[in-house]
Amino acid sequence: MELSGTNMIRVAIADDHPLVRAGLRQIIGDESSMQVVGEAADADETIGLVRAMQPDVLLLDISMPGAPFPALLRYLATSFPDLRVLVITMHAEEQFALRALREGAAGYLTKDRPPQDIIAAITQVARGERYLTASLGQKAAAALGGRSALQPHETLSPREYEVLCLLGMGKTVKQVAEQLALSSKTISTHRARLLKRMGLKSTADLIRYVVRHNLAGCLLAALLVGSVGRVPTDGRGLADIAADRRVVQVSGVDP
Repeated sequence: MELSGTNMIRVAIADDHPLVRAGLRQIIGDESSMQVVGEAADADETIGLVRAMQPDVLLLDISMPGAPFPALLRYLATSFPDLRVLVITMHAEEQFALRALREGAAGYLTKDRPPQDIIAAITQVARGERYLTASLGQKAAAALGGRSALQPHETLSPREYEVLCLLGMGKTVKQVAEQLALSSKTISTHRARLLKRMGLKSTADLIRYVVRHNLAGCLLAALLVGSVGRVPTDGRGLADIAADRRVVQVSGVDP
């Protein structure tokens, strides 16, 4: 990829949380070779921003209002072929990374990574390369090469994954509905779809699946207010949230 202008990497940030956007803007602003050209808080704003500013790299969160993440990522990849999309999210690699790469992302980074990793990732994808951790790189080499299929949980949408996590904690449909501010009917529908898509028969099967596939890390969602990946607005930074993630304890499940 040929960079814009005088080799300055033009970066756009798409995340629905002002705290996260401000943190990323500050990190990127400290780099003389990078420039933030705009921010977006939902899918429609993201498309408009990319169309208007033509950034080299887009930092894209998974859980934003608007079009579903896979559809948005596919649209960006087909409509703006020179754009390099670096997914930066609270979702662990095992949850959505391979799906993001399949849909056209150039890299995948979790928000608990230090600033130097974010800068390295932006630099690498701007050069036309992929940014993958060592563990993800090995898995992606097999999966993207057609030698490995995605696990059932890796095909779920962010909302479906969230419901899986909460049901996997042993919460009832009513409890999940209350936590997510949705109706019990909506959660029951999600549950039925999860069982069908994952080839399971009961909520007990969902719980066993979460334990068997070591998905306890996804239960961070239950500690935060709102949707998966939402950042608290109580002044805590990303490092504090990462610390929370390391001390999650779930009855009967080792995190």
